[in-house]
Amino acid sequence: MDRTPDTQPHLLAGRPLAAWEREHPVISEIAAARPTIWLNEPALTTPASVGLASVGLTRADIDDADARLRRFAPYLAAVFPQTASSAADWGTPGIIESPLAALPGTSAALADGPVGSLDLWGKLDSHLPISGSIKARGGIYEVLVHAEQLALEHGILTSTDDDYSILAGDDARALFARHRIAVGSTGNLGLSIGIMSAQLGFAVSVHMSADARAWKKDMLRSHGVEVVEYDADYSVAVAEARAQAAGDDSLYFVDDENSRSLFLGYAVAGRRLAAQLRREGRTPTQAEPLVVHLPCGVGGGPGGVAFGLKTEFGDAVRCIFVEPVQSPSMLLGVLTGAHEEISVRNIGLTNVTVADGLACASPSGFVGAAVEKLVDAFVTVCDDAMFRRLAQLSEADGIRVEPSSAAALDSAARIAAGRGAGLNLPTDAMHLAWLTGGSMVPEQEMDAYVQRGCRVPH
Repeated sequence: MDRTPDTQPHLLAGRPLAAWEREHPVISEIAAARPTIWLNEPALTTPASVGLASVGLTRADIDDADARLRRFAPYLAAVFPQTASSAADWGTPGIIESPLAALPGTSAALADGPVGSLDLWGKLDSHLPISGSIKARGGIYEVLVHAEQLALEHGILTSTDDDYSILAGDDARALFARHRIAVGSTGNLGLSIGIMSAQLGFAVSVHMSADARAWKKDMLRSHGVEVVEYDADYSVAVAEARAQAAGDDSLYFVDDENSRSLFLGYAVAGRRLAAQLRREGRTPTQAEPLVVHLPCGVGGGPGGVAFGLKTEFGDAVRCIFVEPVQSPSMLLGVLTGAHEEISVRNIGLTNVTVADGLACASPSGFVGAAVEKLVDAFVTVCDDAMFRRLAQLSEADGIRVEPSSAAALDSAARIAAGRGAGLNLPTDAMHLAWLTGGSMVPEQEMDAYVQRGCRVPH
């Protein structure tokens, strides 16, 4: 893969880069790969109700997704025993959900000022069952949507009132074996799609970009998944997977850039978090908002979660998207309004980052247009900061995550230190780092991450 920036005169959304820099001086900082905070004034000045109305989806759509996940719970509990413990918190085994955890040690390590001045929590999607990342929400949900449709069409399910554990039977597996699923991925989406599809009985191909870690490819192959490798980035892997599916009715393509099913699978997280906050006695208000830091790649995961959060909390939640300094594609898309028509390479960036799940040169146009009035701010983070934050989290609270996840911690530290002036946050605001993956990383590789983070100068 070409890992050098484009040396041609740079055009951004069809205009010379210099013209954009005059209109938005922050683009100069972004183009220089400097850690940047950009406040999205249209979102900050627009009521959440107005932003939600422009998404094109509603609370009823989230209700439908939540109900479908509950219908599948008996099946998931039967084939993935690790989901059985959800009964204690969610009333039934087979619910895929992650813990909400206070991070007192990391809070003290990150805080600028007296120990404990940062009220920091983590949403541990890093520890979601089945595939160990936020993609276990959207990716698994989309596969279940497709499986349900096929099972109803072919009479394996007679209605949505059936016991879905029947889908673990031979008849269902024989049906799914006649169908194929394909997806392009930097790694974690491929894991969720591959593991879930293979478990149901589908033949599945995961097209992996050069950024994808070798252990993720090995894990997929251990589940019988075909892994197609490219010496290119995410956009090429997606394009090749899409081309393979074109004109083949037996092949279902999971479109990470445009899928409403993925988006809604992520959105269910908003109501789940609301229930967890109630158990903790925490109720966000406009005066004391919840500040959520969401690592962002192509946009589907953080976009869906932001939609779910704004649906639950309205103006009592602030959503901040966090991207690598070399891959701020969603920031550029929202800032210019060009969305999927731009690439970070248009401003001379490389799209090369240790945060493999965030290495997307161009954003999802569907997601960008849907949530551009719901994202309150964007933060860009350098790789060294991700390593340092993941080491602090590991040492202080014993939680190990991927570099992509740790981007959220750096955002929380910088915003809480007052560098996000203009968000009008109280000093004791509750900050929630959405930790998007990491529990499945091999121990040796994680040890190397932590060791590298310990060597980063403070």
